[in-house]
Amino acid sequence: MFSFSASHTLNGLEPGHQCGRVHGHNYIVTVELKSYNLDDASFVLDYGKLKPIADFIEDTLEHRHLNDIVPGQPSAENIAKWLFYKFKQQFPLLNAIEVKETDKTSARYEHENN
Repeated sequence: MFSFSASHTLNGLEPGHQCGRVHGHNYIVTVELKSYNLDDASFVLDYGKLKPIADFIEDTLEHRHLNDIVPGQPSAENIAKWLFYKFKQQFPLLNAIEVKETDKTSARYEHENN
């Protein structure tokens, strides 16, 4: 799991919707890997090799306004999808990305061909 704090505004909502105003979250990003085999150390993948994801989150998303960074609507759903495709080629065992905005809400993106 990785975390970051950022703000965003969601567009296209009903007038007066609370998420249409600038607001922020303490996001938690969960990276799910999938394999039918384990390596010699009994890992799917050594978690240390996920450092490029941690670095990207820290350098690109931490304390930023997501509307300026994420293509399209910066919803949890779209952030999960964007991160999935950002790293799928580099991490072929990537199965899903989940983005949690609050203790009660999260969105998970998993490509249908996984």
